[in-house]
Amino acid sequence: MAMTIHVDIVSADKPILSGQATFVVAPTTMGELGITPRHTQLLATLKPGEVRVTDEKGNISHYFVSGGVIEVQPLKITILADSALREEDARAVELASEESRLKALETKGAIAEGAEVDYFRLQNELIEGAERLRWIREIRGTRSNISQ
Repeated sequence: MAMTIHVDIVSADKPILSGQATFVVAPTTMGELGITPRHTQLLATLKPGEVRVTDEKGNISHYFVSGGVIEVQPLKITILADSALREEDARAVELASEESRLKALETKGAIAEGAEVDYFRLQNELIEGAERLRWIREIRGTRSNISQ
């Protein structure tokens, strides 16, 4: 039996995953982080991207996180995400609505010139939106280029 680590992924509105894994990959602001059981303790900031969780049977589950924090203990990983999507959620999302959401954010940035705007927040929303759309397309197998 393979050694495992307990993984919890929680978004602001609901728990996403609670289970055992043999390997987890998470997108941090310092790069991708690969975690195995008995990993040293750490706390890191997540950036928008894909979390991959490998279970005891070798199956890989995919999740999208928009940002947040990851805490690693030797036998437990906790991911507190601002928002998160399961792989099956990506299949249910309307691509057209995601694309129009991203376009609306881009337009908001273009017309806001001269107005008082939190450009840092807007930039983060654009990055999260582009990554989310890229991930949904990848999960669905309909990859295409998006402006970043």
